[in-house]
Order: sequence, then structure tokens, then C-alpha cells
Amino acid sequence: MSARNKLPADMPEAAMPKHNARESWRIFGIMAEFVEATERLNAIRPAVSVFGSARTAPDHPYYVLTEQISRKLSDAGFSVISGGGPGIMEAANKGAYFGKSPSVGLNIQLPHEQHANPYQDISQTFQHFFARKFMFVKFAAAYVVMPGGFGTLDEVMEALTLIQTQKSRKIPLILVHRPFWEGLIDWFRDKLVAERMINPEDLELMQIIDDPDEVVDAIFKHYETRGFLPLPEEHELMLNL
Repeated sequence: MSARNKLPADMPEAAMPKHNARESWRIFGIMAEFVEATERLNAIRPAVSVFGSARTAPDHPYYVLTEQISRKLSDAGFSVISGGGPGIMEAANKGAYFGKSPSVGLNIQLPHEQHANPYQDISQTFQHFFARKFMFVKFAAAYVVMPGGFGTLDEVMEALTLIQTQKSRKIPLILVHRPFWEGLIDWFRDKLVAERMINPEDLELMQIIDDPDEVVDAIFKHYETRGFLPLPEEHELMLNL
């Protein structure tokens, strides 16, 4: 049987779902989201994207640690990009907000949980997760990943996949707080490497650092022989994310 025979026959216009036209026009809204965000964020480089839980209270050690790291990044000249919401995202924005460089929030419209925190010099709201995640990657010179849940893991895995497959340039990916992340790295080694799902050197795409000063130092060390902005070949690479 040919592929043509497997496809459904064209439906008469009257029988077509009424939402089809709306879905087609939605593409223009997605395009506008990309264009608007790119225009607004072009001036924030160099920047560091900070990921972490939306559920962390302001008195939690993770929140305090994130605020310290972000303040040091901001004072060192990095814009700090977070998801713009509460918890660790708020801590990241707060630390940068009182520092020397811009605090950037990439907010997402959700039915629950997400609300914009007040510590944002630049606030950009998205309807689509994939457009928002693209901006985290496009403008980042490094990723700093605090403890978090499914959303944080999703962002980590996407960053790792893009770097591993060379769809994105190689930048520092720093996991903060060893007791939280060490079990995951051990699982990567014991299962993914052992069963040849990834190469041993893929583990080197990440590093675990606990001290705020060492986080900043690791980013500068990565760039000590080059500038923070993408090289021409890296810029070309990023156009095909």
C-alpha cells in the first residue's frame, strides 16, 4: 500500500474543524514572539541564564545561594536571565537587580504557579515554552543550574543535547549544590555511559560547583582566551538552533 493510500482523503470544507484556520494564523503570533524578544534582548550580552525551582521560599538556603551568585555575576558584568517567576527565579533576578548589570525575566503565561517577580530591569512575557527556551539559549554565555524540578531538568537536558549534538556552541554548564546533583551525575555515569547511551567525555559538558566565587571564576576561565560573544562560526551555528 502506498503512502497516498494511507492518508485520509481530503475532507469537504464544511466538514473541516473550525479551529484549523485559527491554528494556521497562530504561526504569525509565534513569529512575532521570536522577533519581539530578539529585538528587546539584543543588548543584554554577555549574559548568564540561571535555572531553578519556582517553589523555593525566600528563606531557603537555595534561594540565598542563588541571590549571592547572581549578585556576583551582575557585578562582574553579566546580565542575569531567569524565568521571571518566584522561587529561585526570583532570587536570580533579585541578586542581579541590585547589582551593576541588567536583571532579565523571561516570563511564561501558565494556568497556575507562575507570576512575575518584581526584580526585573527587562521583562519579556511568552505564551510558548519553546520560544522562551530558545531565548535562554540564544543569549547565554553560560548556564547556572540551581536545584529544581521537571522544568529545571527539562532546561538542563535541552542545553546538554544542543551542546552535545553541536547545534549550539559549547559554553559552561554549571550545576550548583553537589548533594542535590551528584546522584544524577552518578546515574549518568553508571547507566548512560556504561550502556553506551552517551560517551564518557559527554560528562565533561557539566561541572558541579558550590562556591559563588568559583562559579564566576569558572565562567571567566572558559573565556580567558576569547571574547564572550559568539565567534562568526558560532553565530552561524546559532542561526540553525
